[in-house]
Amino acid sequence: MPSTELLITFFVTTALFAYIPGPAMLYAAAQTLARGRRAGFMATLGIHIGCYVHVIAAAAGLSIIFHAVPVLYMAVKLAGAAYLVWLGISLFRSKSQGETTLAAIDPKSGRRAFVESISIEVLNPKTALFFLAFLPQFIDPAASFPVWLQFVLLGTIVNFIFSSADIVCVMLAGAVVSRLKRSGSAQRLVQRAGGGILIGLGAHLALQRS
Repeated sequence: MPSTELLITFFVTTALFAYIPGPAMLYAAAQTLARGRRAGFMATLGIHIGCYVHVIAAAAGLSIIFHAVPVLYMAVKLAGAAYLVWLGISLFRSKSQGETTLAAIDPKSGRRAFVESISIEVLNPKTALFFLAFLPQFIDPAASFPVWLQFVLLGTIVNFIFSSADIVCVMLAGAVVSRLKRSGSAQRLVQRAGGGILIGLGAHLALQRS
């Protein structure tokens, strides 16, 4: 494994990256606001599992393909952005016009959030590039563990730390939802706010140059 000093730097840097508000935290919060706390936790779990695709890709060196083939990177990025926008629009068009309350949300919404989140994370090429750029800084070729195993271990640690930040975000958003359960109009507003966040995230991803 890398040296102790390198590992300390790795943990500190990862924690700083994880707890700076970013797209994953906003996405988890949006799912919580729109569908309830359970959906938020399931969305976080989906992001966590989807992220392992990028960890394995980085360990195998596949992420470098995005550097070598810019058209592929752009295609995957636009597909992910379009999916986010579609999810946001679907929340606006769902039973939010006074017919549904957050206390009576479809029990399947958690499962749906889980599946959607895996797809979104897998279709996020920026996550692949993050691992490809970040992890090599803490890989020690002279360590007893092979490089690919160091990628997997460090990537897994990164994934858990980032997921912990998403969980905190879901809990905070869930507290807001709990206070608004008695107001139907507030619930509709919160659900639409969640949809708006998803649409905004999709537009932001699509318009980013890299």
